[in-house]
Amino acid sequence: MNERILISGGSIAGLTLAFWLARYGFRPTVVERAPQLRAGGNGVDVRDQAIEVAERMGILPQIRAAGTDIAGMTFVDATGRSLARMDMRSTGDEVEIMRGDLATILHEATKDGVEHIFGDSIQTLEQDADGVTATFEQGQTRRFDLVVGADGIHSTVRRLAFGPESRFLRHMEHYFAFAEADPTLGENRWVTAYNEPGKMVGIYRSGNHTGAKANFIFHRREPLTYDHRDTEQHKHLLTEAFANMSWQVPELLTRALADPNLYFDTLAQVRMPSWSSGRVTLVGDAAYCASPVSGCGARLAMIGAYRLAGELAATAGDHQAAFRRYEEGFRAPVHRMQQVGPNLRLMVPKSGIGTRLRNAVARSPLLDSMAGMERIMRPKKTEPLPDYEREAVHPGP
Repeated sequence: MNERILISGGSIAGLTLAFWLARYGFRPTVVERAPQLRAGGNGVDVRDQAIEVAERMGILPQIRAAGTDIAGMTFVDATGRSLARMDMRSTGDEVEIMRGDLATILHEATKDGVEHIFGDSIQTLEQDADGVTATFEQGQTRRFDLVVGADGIHSTVRRLAFGPESRFLRHMEHYFAFAEADPTLGENRWVTAYNEPGKMVGIYRSGNHTGAKANFIFHRREPLTYDHRDTEQHKHLLTEAFANMSWQVPELLTRALADPNLYFDTLAQVRMPSWSSGRVTLVGDAAYCASPVSGCGARLAMIGAYRLAGELAATAGDHQAAFRRYEEGFRAPVHRMQQVGPNLRLMVPKSGIGTRLRNAVARSPLLDSMAGMERIMRPKKTEPLPDYEREAVHPGP
């Protein structure tokens, strides 16, 4: 019945998957490299079918209560003078929430029926006809029926089961970072952004949080060579890109370099011909990262995890049938959500002329109409979210 399922990664995709697997009677184990639940992170959107998933999990009230309460974005010049403002208030069918807050809510929902292992990671995987043997960095060796990689864009499971990440990552010619910021440097409930050609630095100040986040993005056509786990390298690259900028960038950069939780990475998408290999499959960013600028990461993670768990339940744990149905049913939505559009060009114009044009568009009274049109034109769901609980075949006794 393939009851024992190892999930690598204890963030949005992994925890959502663990919740539904436990609900259907499977025995999920979540292994997370970090020594404890990851706090902080950037803002993520929960909307469309992800709202339905959260509602069915019974956690939608907690998500709404923890919403960021961001009013909009303001673009400023080097003196701090506002050049343009954009309304970003969420509609009634969507919620923006900090990634760490969403992970905390999901973790609370998986305390029963889910084994959590922190401070460890998968080192090797060996498949055979009956299961998968996993060895861990801390020395433990265990046997599982199935393994799921929910471990992000630099997935260890994907590397072990599918090959090097260079085969699957599509570089989007930009790098980004976020870190803690002095909240007095930003306007409450607003994202304050400053541009120089090919670069953007912003302060994200949520109305529901006492702190603030600094966001950095810069253009780089050719991929950089660096270790994605080497924080000292990240600090060097960030300093090199932003050391000579005006506005409040020096203060924001100094604090970011001192933040032990500084996050730096490439803006990239993951494109794969298949999400499964034998008894191993992938979910969330590990399989189909759309990049942070898409605004779709949390949705893809929650919906994909819900569908993967549901297909395993509907097929009584038949992984071959479940993995096939999961991929066939979710490929088209993934493709739509990976179409980023003009978001990146608007946030990080490559020239002064581009910045002025962006600001003129942001000041235009047509912008509200454009935002309304975007909601109207947003791809409609081609089918309702499956109700797997009606067709689930529970593997347990």
